Amino acid sequence: MNFQNNSKNPHAFPNVTSEEKNMAMLIWILNFLTSFIGPLIIWLMKKDESAYINQQGKNYLNFVICYTGYLLISYIFTIVIIGIIPFFAFSIAAFVYGILGIIKTNKGEDYVVPLTFPIIK
Repeated sequence: MNFQNNSKNPHAFPNVTSEEKNMAMLIWILNFLTSFIGPLIIWLMKKDESAYINQQGKNYLNFVICYTGYLLISYIFTIVIIGIIPFFAFSIAAFVYGILGIIKTNKGEDYVVPLTFPIIK
């Protein structure tokens, strides 16, 4: 069974242009430089021009909202020491998922970060 077949993926974007890929990739790259401000600005400026950029912007913002919540909860639990491990685990996961977001959007794929909820639809 081939899970890479985009024709069966309801979230596939078959005709993503190079410019759309670059803008979506920039959303994920700016994650490391400006936190959520840069990606939010790009998404707000380009969401009406491209369904792909709109979806990637939503995916990124859902990721930021969910993982910020996870880190806050872990930080609160560091008071009783057990939160240190999840805090570092979520921090590392957020970094890795940011890199994966860059790679996937460069390929023109729809990337949804694991453990995120569709808060922004």
